[in-house]
Amino acid sequence: MDDVKQLVTDIKNGNIKPIYLLMGEEPYYIDKISEFIEETILTEEERGFNQMVLYGRDVAVEDIVSNAKRFPMMAERQVVIVKEAQDLSRTFDKLDDYAKNPQPSTVLVLCYKYKTVDKRKAVYKAIKKSGVVFESKKLYDNQVPDWIKRVLSPKGYTITPKASQLLVEFLGTDLGKINNELEKLQIVLPKNTQITPEHIEENIGISKDYNNFELRKAIGARDSVKAFKIVQYFADNPKDNPMVVTVALLFNFFSQLLQLHGMNDKNPRSVASALRVNPYFVNEYLDAARNFPMRKVSQVVALLREFDVKSKGVNSNAVPQGDLLKELLVKILN
Repeated sequence: MDDVKQLVTDIKNGNIKPIYLLMGEEPYYIDKISEFIEETILTEEERGFNQMVLYGRDVAVEDIVSNAKRFPMMAERQVVIVKEAQDLSRTFDKLDDYAKNPQPSTVLVLCYKYKTVDKRKAVYKAIKKSGVVFESKKLYDNQVPDWIKRVLSPKGYTITPKASQLLVEFLGTDLGKINNELEKLQIVLPKNTQITPEHIEENIGISKDYNNFELRKAIGARDSVKAFKIVQYFADNPKDNPMVVTVALLFNFFSQLLQLHGMNDKNPRSVASALRVNPYFVNEYLDAARNFPMRKVSQVVALLREFDVKSKGVNSNAVPQGDLLKELLVKILN
């Protein structure tokens, strides 16, 4: 995020480069930076003649170079934005010659999503030398709650750790999807609101009581009554709660418990750092480790591998996934 701020600040201060290669697995920042350039560098009057948006699937590299070499009309610069530039991956190297000697009055923006340009290639080195390369990396699950806090803070909102966890569990690490849901919340909630699980349940439709996060917590506490209630809810709503997702999240949880059992230093800070979890949730992991000795954790990990295969239809004899999940829960808590 610091790289994004620096890039935006440089452009605002007039330090504008002739080429921007925006690449990486996380498309959120690629879209945000290209939108910022599209809306900022030229005035509204200048855009009509001097701003062009191309798509990688519709153009050849030669078309991009031809447009980039044009001179602006009644403006200091022209902006050429190439969206979905990854569709040009087979011919992207042909930009090498242009990148070595780019048109000074053109700002060429290459939005190369979901992958990266090989950093060993001449075209990458040429762009890096004459312009800016920004790599948008995918965040880990444990990094997303902090990202949510940073996004909400300047807009006058805060969020509880549990609410952040609900969003991550339901939406994964897709920052674009998470941002869309946060924007919906900002429309209905007044500024200075602390977003809670109740707000998320009411406005986004994620159950605050019946979700994988609460199931993990109930299993860790060996609260069989609560765990079976959640599993029954999953069985009644299989489309919204696919077993393959539940098994994957539980596998990750018990793998972390295995790691926790192997740690000598069980100080909460050390545990949070090693397991890559929010410090707010560390006590849940410590309690779960007490409830599940290392030998039992190893057995559960093996069970989860077995039921992961069954959840995908292998050796399950067409047993409904809700029944499979109940069987798994019995074996975990036995």
